[in-house]
Amino acid sequence: MKKCALVTGGSRGIGRAVCIRLAGMGYHVIVNYVSNDAEAQKTLDLIREAGSDGELLKFDVSDNAAAVSAIEGWQDANPDTYIEVLVNNAGIRKDNLMLWMEQEDWTKVIGTSLNAFYNVTRPVLKPMLVRKYGRIINMASLSGLKGLPGQCNYSAAKGGLIAATKALAQEVGRKGVTVNAVAPGFVKTDMVEGLDEAELKKTIPMNRFGEPEEVAALVGFLASKEASYITGECISINGGLYS
Repeated sequence: MKKCALVTGGSRGIGRAVCIRLAGMGYHVIVNYVSNDAEAQKTLDLIREAGSDGELLKFDVSDNAAAVSAIEGWQDANPDTYIEVLVNNAGIRKDNLMLWMEQEDWTKVIGTSLNAFYNVTRPVLKPMLVRKYGRIINMASLSGLKGLPGQCNYSAAKGGLIAATKALAQEVGRKGVTVNAVAPGFVKTDMVEGLDEAELKKTIPMNRFGEPEEVAALVGFLASKEASYITGECISINGGLYS
């Protein structure tokens, strides 16, 4: 039986690095993305270069019907296996001070980071429970722990994701399914475009931004059998900026 992992928002940045890491661990990686076909294909090529294989699964994680349809369709087409690792990585930023924040920028960020957790996790959960093995890893953020100005929407989404992680972990632990969150600080991806790296580095004890591969290494560990007694945790990876 091939081992399968689903990574949402897998076409770029941390998501891509996670896909490559899981491929190196022998997983058949299902790469979810919403729009950029070329970048998603590039991720798939890198998965194959890492010695594994995968496939693309295009759907909007914030759309419940689309997510359920895509995941159940995949499961129907692959009756001999199941998604044993889920990485809820997709997320967007729409930063603004609360005073100026439009409702659409609130709902879009909540939809892609928090509602998506429900939309994607629920349809993959039952097979994990039936088989008594699963790994769910949620991509949170420093913003969800500390709160960052201009990110009330993003902080709310990621803070909610951390709380949901802790709750779900208690529901499914007896069935051999672990649920953890990873909270990166400033990592070199598209998500930090527009931020003043030179100034921000001065606030970080390690004096640098993180690399996507460093976050992916932590995700890989949490996805492994070695991490089977770690659940309900939110692990920071931020160069000592906040703990």
